[in-house]
Amino acid sequence: MKNGVFVALVAVLGVQLGGCATVMNGTKTSYIADSKPTGAQVKFTNGTECTTPCSLEFKRKDDLRADITLAGFKPAYVLIQSKLGGSAFGNILLGGGVGAIVDGTNGSSNRLYPRPLIVQLAPEGSDQEAVLLDKNGKVAMTVRAHNDSVKVDVAKTIGAKLAGLEQ
Repeated sequence: MKNGVFVALVAVLGVQLGGCATVMNGTKTSYIADSKPTGAQVKFTNGTECTTPCSLEFKRKDDLRADITLAGFKPAYVLIQSKLGGSAFGNILLGGGVGAIVDGTNGSSNRLYPRPLIVQLAPEGSDQEAVLLDKNGKVAMTVRAHNDSVKVDVAKTIGAKLAGLEQ
Protein backbone atom coordinates (compact mmCIF):
# COMPACT_ATOMS: atom_id res chain seq x y z
CA MET A 1 0.00 0.00 0.00
CA LYS A 2 2.84 2.39 0.87
CA ASN A 3 4.43 1.83 -2.56
CA GLY A 4 1.17 2.80 -4.28
CA VAL A 5 0.92 6.04 -2.28
CA PHE A 6 4.56 6.84 -3.03
CA VAL A 7 4.07 6.28 -6.78
CA ALA A 8 0.95 8.49 -6.76
CA LEU A 9 2.78 11.24 -4.88
CA VAL A 10 5.70 11.16 -7.33
CA ALA A 11 3.28 11.34 -10.27
CA VAL A 12 1.44 14.34 -8.79
CA LEU A 13 4.71 16.15 -8.05
CA GLY A 14 5.95 15.47 -11.56
CA VAL A 15 2.86 17.16 -13.02
CA GLN A 16 3.10 20.08 -10.59
CA LEU A 17 6.81 20.75 -11.04
CA GLY A 18 7.08 20.41 -14.80
CA GLY A 19 5.39 22.71 -17.26
CA CYS A 20 2.89 20.96 -19.49
CA ALA A 21 3.72 23.15 -22.49
CA THR A 22 7.43 22.59 -21.93
CA VAL A 23 6.88 18.85 -22.10
CA MET A 24 4.36 18.94 -24.97
CA ASN A 25 5.70 21.81 -27.12
CA GLY A 26 9.30 22.42 -26.18
CA THR A 27 10.83 25.88 -26.14
CA LYS A 28 11.34 26.08 -29.93
CA THR A 29 8.94 25.89 -32.84
CA SER A 30 9.22 25.29 -36.56
CA TYR A 31 8.53 28.41 -38.60
CA ILE A 32 7.89 28.87 -42.31
CA ALA A 33 8.65 32.10 -44.19
CA ASP A 34 7.42 32.55 -47.74
CA SER A 35 6.78 35.33 -50.21
CA LYS A 36 4.84 35.92 -53.38
CA PRO A 37 6.81 35.92 -55.59
CA THR A 38 9.28 33.49 -54.07
CA GLY A 39 13.02 34.07 -53.92
CA ALA A 40 12.97 37.00 -51.49
CA GLN A 41 15.77 37.46 -48.96
CA VAL A 42 14.56 37.46 -45.36
CA LYS A 43 16.72 38.68 -42.48
CA PHE A 44 15.50 38.20 -38.93
CA THR A 45 16.63 40.22 -35.91
CA ASN A 46 18.05 37.07 -34.30
CA GLY A 47 20.64 36.87 -37.12
CA THR A 48 18.90 34.15 -39.14
CA GLU A 49 18.69 34.65 -42.91
CA CYS A 50 16.99 32.67 -45.66
CA THR A 51 15.60 32.79 -49.19
CA THR A 52 11.86 32.14 -49.51
CA PRO A 53 10.36 29.67 -49.18
CA CYS A 54 12.25 28.50 -46.11
CA SER A 55 11.66 26.47 -42.98
CA LEU A 56 13.34 27.61 -39.79
CA GLU A 57 13.29 26.98 -36.05
CA PHE A 58 12.80 29.81 -33.55
CA LYS A 59 12.45 30.14 -29.81
CA ARG A 60 8.78 30.48 -28.93
CA LYS A 61 9.41 33.33 -26.48
CA ASP A 62 11.24 35.70 -28.85
CA ASP A 63 9.62 38.58 -30.69
CA LEU A 64 11.32 39.16 -34.05
CA ARG A 65 11.43 41.45 -37.02
CA ALA A 66 11.71 39.99 -40.53
CA ASP A 67 13.11 42.30 -43.23
CA ILE A 68 12.13 41.10 -46.71
CA THR A 69 13.73 42.23 -49.96
CA LEU A 70 13.46 41.16 -53.60
CA ALA A 71 14.67 43.04 -56.68
CA GLY A 72 11.79 44.82 -58.42
CA PHE A 73 9.64 44.91 -55.26
CA LYS A 74 9.29 47.34 -52.36
CA PRO A 75 11.17 46.21 -49.26
CA ALA A 76 8.92 45.23 -46.36
CA TYR A 77 9.31 44.26 -42.77
CA VAL A 78 7.00 42.18 -40.60
CA LEU A 79 6.94 42.16 -36.82
CA ILE A 80 6.60 38.64 -35.43
CA GLN A 81 4.96 38.61 -32.03
CA SER A 82 5.33 35.94 -29.37
CA LYS A 83 1.86 35.56 -27.85
CA LEU A 84 0.58 33.47 -24.96
CA GLY A 85 -1.07 30.26 -26.20
CA GLY A 86 -3.84 28.13 -24.74
CA SER A 87 -1.59 25.70 -22.89
CA ALA A 88 -0.93 28.34 -20.21
CA PHE A 89 -4.58 28.20 -19.22
CA GLY A 90 -4.43 24.41 -19.04
CA ASN A 91 -1.66 24.68 -16.47
CA ILE A 92 -3.75 27.02 -14.35
CA LEU A 93 -6.93 24.92 -14.61
CA LEU A 94 -5.15 21.69 -13.73
CA GLY A 95 -3.50 23.25 -10.70
CA GLY A 96 -0.05 23.41 -12.19
CA GLY A 97 0.90 26.79 -10.76
CA VAL A 98 4.58 25.90 -10.82
CA GLY A 99 4.16 24.51 -14.33
CA ALA A 100 2.55 27.78 -15.43
CA ILE A 101 5.55 29.68 -14.07
CA VAL A 102 8.01 27.35 -15.80
CA ASP A 103 6.16 27.60 -19.12
CA GLY A 104 5.78 31.36 -18.81
CA THR A 105 9.47 31.85 -18.11
CA ASN A 106 10.84 29.70 -20.92
CA GLY A 107 8.15 30.70 -23.44
CA SER A 108 6.98 27.16 -24.21
CA SER A 109 3.34 28.20 -23.84
CA ASN A 110 3.78 30.96 -26.47
CA ARG A 111 3.00 30.97 -30.20
CA LEU A 112 4.59 33.12 -32.90
CA TYR A 113 2.22 35.32 -34.90
CA PRO A 114 1.89 35.47 -37.85
CA ARG A 115 2.65 31.83 -38.48
CA PRO A 116 3.33 30.94 -41.19
CA LEU A 117 4.79 34.19 -42.48
CA ILE A 118 3.58 34.63 -46.06
CA VAL A 119 4.01 38.07 -47.59
CA GLN A 120 2.75 39.20 -50.97
CA LEU A 121 5.24 41.86 -51.98
CA ALA A 122 4.25 45.09 -53.76
CA PRO A 123 5.89 45.88 -57.11
CA GLU A 124 8.37 48.76 -57.08
CA GLY A 125 6.79 51.96 -58.46
CA SER A 126 3.21 50.81 -57.81
CA ASP A 127 0.74 52.26 -55.31
CA GLN A 128 0.21 48.77 -53.86
CA GLU A 129 1.49 47.76 -50.44
CA ALA A 130 2.67 44.43 -49.07
CA VAL A 131 0.01 42.17 -47.57
CA LEU A 132 0.05 39.16 -45.28
CA LEU A 133 -1.52 36.00 -46.64
CA ASP A 134 -3.04 33.25 -44.52
CA LYS A 135 -2.03 29.59 -44.92
CA ASN A 136 -4.67 29.23 -47.67
CA GLY A 137 -3.25 32.12 -49.70
CA LYS A 138 -6.05 34.56 -48.85
CA VAL A 139 -5.23 38.15 -47.94
CA ALA A 140 -5.35 38.50 -44.15
CA MET A 141 -4.37 42.19 -43.83
CA THR A 142 -1.79 44.68 -44.96
CA VAL A 143 1.67 44.36 -43.46
CA ARG A 144 1.31 47.94 -42.21
CA ALA A 145 -1.95 47.13 -40.36
CA HIS A 146 -0.39 44.07 -38.76
CA ASN A 147 2.74 45.94 -37.69
CA ASP A 148 0.66 48.81 -36.29
CA SER A 149 -1.37 46.36 -34.19
CA VAL A 150 1.66 44.70 -32.54
CA LYS A 151 4.48 47.28 -32.58
CA VAL A 152 3.94 48.67 -29.08
CA ASP A 153 4.16 45.19 -27.57
CA VAL A 154 7.02 43.98 -29.77
CA ALA A 155 8.99 47.18 -29.08
CA LYS A 156 9.34 46.07 -25.45
CA THR A 157 11.71 43.30 -26.54
CA ILE A 158 13.28 44.32 -29.86
CA GLY A 159 13.37 48.08 -29.23
CA ALA A 160 11.30 51.02 -30.39
CA LYS A 161 13.36 51.74 -33.51
CA LEU A 162 13.22 48.18 -34.90
CA ALA A 163 9.49 47.97 -34.09
CA GLY A 164 8.82 51.13 -36.11
CA LEU A 165 7.94 53.44 -33.22
CA GLU A 166 10.93 55.71 -33.89
CA GLN A 167 12.37 56.83 -37.21
